[in-house]
Amino acid sequence: MVVPLVEAVVDTCGGKAGALGALRRAGLPVPDGFVVPFAAYLAAVHDLNLGWLAGESDEVDAARQAIEARPVDAALIDALGRALDKLGDPPVAVRSSAAKEDTGQASAAGQHESFLAVHGVSEVAKAVRACWASLFSPRAIAYRAASGRNDQPSDDLLMAVIVQRHLDAEVSGVMFTPADPNEATRIEASWGLGPSIVEGKVTPDAYRVSEDGSVTRTVADKQKRLDRRGTQLVIRDVPTAVRNQPTVDDATATQLAELGKQIAATLGGPQDIEWAIADGRTWVLQARPVTAAPPPPTPPSGASAITAAGLTGMPGSHGTVTGTARIVRGFGDFARVRPGDILVCPFTDPAWTPLLRIAAGVVTETGGVLSHAAIVAREHGIPAVLGIPNATSRLRDDTIITIDGTTGTVTAANA
Repeated sequence: MVVPLVEAVVDTCGGKAGALGALRRAGLPVPDGFVVPFAAYLAAVHDLNLGWLAGESDEVDAARQAIEARPVDAALIDALGRALDKLGDPPVAVRSSAAKEDTGQASAAGQHESFLAVHGVSEVAKAVRACWASLFSPRAIAYRAASGRNDQPSDDLLMAVIVQRHLDAEVSGVMFTPADPNEATRIEASWGLGPSIVEGKVTPDAYRVSEDGSVTRTVADKQKRLDRRGTQLVIRDVPTAVRNQPTVDDATATQLAELGKQIAATLGGPQDIEWAIADGRTWVLQARPVTAAPPPPTPPSGASAITAAGLTGMPGSHGTVTGTARIVRGFGDFARVRPGDILVCPFTDPAWTPLLRIAAGVVTETGGVLSHAAIVAREHGIPAVLGIPNATSRLRDDTIITIDGTTGTVTAANA
């Protein structure tokens, strides 16, 4: 009922697991683990009569609640226990791997559940069930709707789940390999575990590694980090002495770019790669096709400043738009967002995807151009400007602003 990760393929284990399986077979550094394949999900939901789901709220809520309410089959729990024992029963990462996910057409970046620092068979079983149910979460439904995929039959909606050793990363990051050999590899990195970067909750260091091996970098002020403490994830302050220190040196950035080339060659095209460094070794946590490349950085790369034109941040998603600034600090502000508003927020994590369907643009205080929200903004074709400190206080709610996601500028109408 489980498949060793090295044997995982897309058809039975989803795009995310299939890619990791291919990389392990190629001898690349992917943490060991196993996959709960589509077949286990189908067995778990076979009597729920999911039928065709049109994306109506009541339908998808009922589907999610039905999956969450039922116990995990005893035979699957037994299989999970044996597979965990083979790994040595360490803390594990439990991650979704859906059908049609991580393709060249749609990344589904961050739209399904993932859990870190999970320990013990009962907790792993709960996390597997939560991953299954996340196929019907509001953000996954909104993403599929924006991608034109909400009219697909339920037999196209399949979820596998990856279980891998958890890595206590000292440094984590994201890397985009280039579509053109003359372009640079783009790398973002920060202290601690990766969710801080992919969820846009920190502004990471940014590196560009050119084909000739030269490295340019912009070092960010990295104030927070995410780490494991037992089976909990904790946010800690980064010591002042290292907040403005580069997370990786140029030699490591170059080595990452070389690893990116190997991954792209193995998987057959430009890749969006999540990586981590733990105990001095670099690991590959995920690789998927690049669906929408970020704009090139504009000098000074990654800097935030007040200029004659207004505010300047990082270019996150191409395009220019004028609209009403809508300050959104959390879920309580969601109902205030109207079609055509420009979101101005501390950060946007994947749970905010439904807002990106109606927003005309996005401005954030933190986050990098390779974060999930920036990727989804590019897929939706809306401009984004990232990493403007205190944007929610420097821009006023209900005022008219113009954002240019290609140059990274934000201008108020009265500027």
